[in-house]
Amino acid sequence: MAKEELMTLEGQIDDILPDGRFGVVLENGHRIVAYTSGKMRKFRIRSVVGDRVKVEMTAYDLSKGRIVFRDRGPGFTTGAPPRRQQRR
Repeated sequence: MAKEELMTLEGQIDDILPDGRFGVVLENGHRIVAYTSGKMRKFRIRSVVGDRVKVEMTAYDLSKGRIVFRDRGPGFTTGAPPRRQQRR
């Protein structure tokens, strides 16, 4: 495996840790500590306990990873109220 190759696995957030880190349980049952990627921080994508996420990991350290995608899941809403038309 080359140094640049990353493994992408899916998991679920089960714990929120300090400094923007999260405890993630992977589909295979392993628990890792993951941080949010730069694009997720830039666009202020928030993650909460129970979110399904995709995590990139390197083969060198299988206990840490980087969250690169948060799955919206069913019943997702944008949180913004509907816009009302203004009368003139």
